[in-house]
This record gives sequence, structure tokens and C-alpha cells, in this order.
Amino acid sequence: MRRSSNAVASSRTSTRRLAILALPIALTGCVVGPNYKPAPVPPTATGAFVDPGMARVDPPKPSGAWWHLFGDPALDRLIADALAHNTDIRIASANLQRARALLGEARAARLPTTDVSAAYTRRRVGTASQTSVAAVPGAPDAVTFDYWTAGFDASYEVDLFGGVTRSIEAARSDAAASAAALDAARVAVAAETARTYAAACADANQADVARETARLQQSTLDLTRRLFDAGRGTRRDVDQAQLLADQALAQVPSFEAERRASLYALATLTGRPPAELDSAAASCKVPPKVTTLIPVGDGASLLARRPDVRRAERQLAADTARIGVATADLYPSISLAGSASLGAMRLGDIGKPKSFSFSLGPLISWNFPNLSVARSRVRQAEAQAQASLANFDGTVLTALRETEKALARYSGELDRNAALVRADAAAADAAGIARKRFDAGRDSFLQLLDAERDRAAARSALAGSNARLADAQVSLFKALGGGWEPETPQPPSDQRASLTGARDGE
Repeated sequence: MRRSSNAVASSRTSTRRLAILALPIALTGCVVGPNYKPAPVPPTATGAFVDPGMARVDPPKPSGAWWHLFGDPALDRLIADALAHNTDIRIASANLQRARALLGEARAARLPTTDVSAAYTRRRVGTASQTSVAAVPGAPDAVTFDYWTAGFDASYEVDLFGGVTRSIEAARSDAAASAAALDAARVAVAAETARTYAAACADANQADVARETARLQQSTLDLTRRLFDAGRGTRRDVDQAQLLADQALAQVPSFEAERRASLYALATLTGRPPAELDSAAASCKVPPKVTTLIPVGDGASLLARRPDVRRAERQLAADTARIGVATADLYPSISLAGSASLGAMRLGDIGKPKSFSFSLGPLISWNFPNLSVARSRVRQAEAQAQASLANFDGTVLTALRETEKALARYSGELDRNAALVRADAAAADAAGIARKRFDAGRDSFLQLLDAERDRAAARSALAGSNARLADAQVSLFKALGGGWEPETPQPPSDQRASLTGARDGE
């Protein structure tokens, strides 16, 4: 009966010990800090655009890379090279890998830390001394022996107030923000490649127009000189013709210089030295143009598609989670530590029961009552979250502003380009008629000169408009978020965070 009572008492004691050890584990569901609660942006930011212009307003659907709408194989190849070799994209990709590695480190905090050790020491206890006051008759002056040890230590920090949970949330949001930054780099590089290629083509086109205009003006100059030599003109007519011919010829070097500069920039965008010019881009004479209506959707689809908005939203979520990380430092931390070791003076005794020892128990640490540092860090985290909220709001406004500006400029350039096409056709027709009438002696030379001048101005204006139209189309695609590739993740970035929430939410 006595043995039974002792067994019951021992069982109760063991049960109480297990309950004490399990209590911190049961409390790990308590997470401090504000919970991230997304709230929708203002309705006016998610509706239709103010100035859709000539674009389609139906929601865009995944249709591959946006630059395919230009229908230019050379451009497709250049952008593919840029996306594969551009240094900015490589940097953004490395940053994403680093963020994912940091997420793995944060997740590892949920696992116990372990340490395995083994040691051999040769010890000497006591010294031979004639003045020793603690000498024992018959005992040796010193003892020398070997000691072998092997041990295993483990500790586990109980996530009592959710500091580890919040750190994982922050790291996960940081990784998502880095992924969005990589998308933004791809959008920027693709847009810059398309813009630079279009600029090279447009400069070549404008140089050809300038050469053709110079050729026509040179023909007019030759005719003027012949008329002057025949006594049918004046020196003023010759000087005016010379002026127009030189002005047209002077534009060619500047356009050629800009074309070469664009080709050099295009090489570096695709990860090559400037000397390795692309032959297809160097031979391009007409800037690419999208001839179909561009689908733009509405504000909600824009905010979900723009990588900078997604990055700002994920950064806000990360900074909100860091408030919880800082708040957890206000409370005690509990670690469960245990160790097991084997020790003996002879190697053969390692593993025997008498060589085994262990320890197990919780460790509680708390910086109480000096919590000033922890409270300051909480305030720092809250201020950072407020700054991230303002940055997110500003990013949303920037996305809407850039898109509206791109739509307005694209719409205006479309109308301008259409008018200039009609003007170029009319100027060419008028110049042809003036030439015939002059040859027939029905118009004066000044009338022919005016017609030639008008045709040159119309052709130059149309070439410049074609360049601006291609640039406006690329700018619109960039403002829209770069396209609608199906592999691009689209988290709900059209939302802002509410920094309100319980400090001790479950």
C-alpha cells in the first residue's frame, strides 16, 4: 500500500511538471502587435479612367508579352535578350533570392537549436608543494588523469507572444516585395528597350527624310542657279534656295548621331558592350507602331497589375508585422533547454550508465523593469509603418497619374499624327502641282519654293510625330504595368493597410 501511494504521488508530481512545461507551448497562439487588415482604396481610384482616349476600356486579358502588339520580330528578340541578360534584372533577381533566404532563416526560428560536442582533456589536480596546508597524510601531491566527454545540447524558444510569427510574416512580405521589385525591373527594362529601339528607328527615318528633303532642295538650288545664269532670277532667289538646302542637310548629322547613341544604349540594355551593335536595329528605318486599340481596363485592374503598387503594399504588410516583432520584446521570453552528456576518465567507460548525465528545464528572461529600449523600438516600428502607408498611398496616386497622363498624351498624339498624315499628303500633292505649273510657266519660282518648303516641313513633322507616337505607346504600356503576362503574380495590391488592431490579438 505504501508503494502504491508513493507511485501515485510520483505520478502527480510528474503530471504537474509536464503541465508546467506544456504551458508555454499552449500559450504560443498569442500574437502581439496590430493585425494587418487591408482596406479598399477610394472608389474613385478603382473606376474607369478619366481620359481613355482611343484605348479600349474593357478589362485586359492575358495575351502574352505586350511588346508583341508591335508586330516586330526584331523588337521581340531584343526584349528577350534584355530580360535574360540585363544587369538591373540580374540585381533584382539576386535580391529576390536573398529575401527568400531570409524567409527561410526566419522560419528556422521555429525549430530548436542543437549543439553536439565531444572533447578529450588531460587534467592535473593538485601540485607538489612543501608548504601545502591541506595535505593529507599518504595522499599523492597531485593527480593526473584523462577525461572523455560527449554531449548534446538543445534549446527551444517558445513563441509565447508571437515575435517569431510576426518575423516570419515580415520576411514573407519582404520576399513578395522583392518579387514585385523584380517584376518592376522587367517592366522598366522591357519598356526602355522598346523605347530605345523605336528611337533608333525613328532617328533613321528622320535622317532619311532630311536627306530626301536636302536632295529636293539641292535640285531646286541647281535650277535656281541655272535660271539666275540665264537672267530669269535674282541673287536673292539663289540665296533662299541655298539656305533651305543647307538647313535640310544640317539635320542629317544630328539624327545620325542620335541613332548611333540609341544603338549603343540598346546594346548595353541587352547586356552587351556598346561596340556589339545589333544589325537588325541598325537597319531599322521605320519606328514600330501598334495599330490596334490598346486595352487599358480600369483603375482596379491597373492597381492589381502595377508591380510598384504591389511592392508598396507588401512593404506595408512587412512593416506592420515588425510592430509585433518589436512589441514582443516588451514581454518575457521563455526557452526550454535540455542537455545530455557522457563523461568518463576512460574511453571504454563512455556509454555506461554511470557516465550519463542530463539536465532539462525552462529559462525565463525579461528586461523588466527597464523597458525603455523596447518601447522606443515599438515607436520606431509604428512610425516606419505609417511612412510605408503614406508611401503606398503615394504609389497608388503615382500609378493613376502616370496612366492618365500617358492616356492623354497618347490620345493627343494619335489625333496629331492623323492630321499630319493628311497634311503630308496634301503638301506632297501641292508640291507636285506647283512643279508642273512652274514648268509650264504659270507659277513663279517663289510659289514653287513655298510649295517645296511646305512639303519638307510636313514630312519632317510627320516623321517627328511617328517617333513621338511610338514613345507614347511604350509609355502607356509601362504606365499600365507592363502587360498582362499570365505568369505574373497579382496579389491584392489595390488595398491599403489599417494599422489599428489589438496588441494581443489571437
